[in-house]
Amino acid sequence: MTKKLDIAFAEAYEISSATSIKLPPDIMLQLYAYYKQATKGSNYEQPSGDVELRNAFKLNAWFQVSQMSDDEAKKEYINLVNKYLKNK
Repeated sequence: MTKKLDIAFAEAYEISSATSIKLPPDIMLQLYAYYKQATKGSNYEQPSGDVELRNAFKLNAWFQVSQMSDDEAKKEYINLVNKYLKNK
């Protein structure tokens, strides 16, 4: 399952990276948090960017999903991409 999940996650990442769809900020934060949890786990790092408030929201979103395993975070990321970006 992990191999299939990794492939689906990579495909979802490609879709979200290439989209021109403007998503609501809360969905963007969820995507960010799930992606970070899936790829970094609880190895928190300062978000990139010059806007401190935006960085604080990003880090807070990541903290909120920190109890998830990387596989759970990948599944949630894929679900969001499928819901908001796939076939759009």
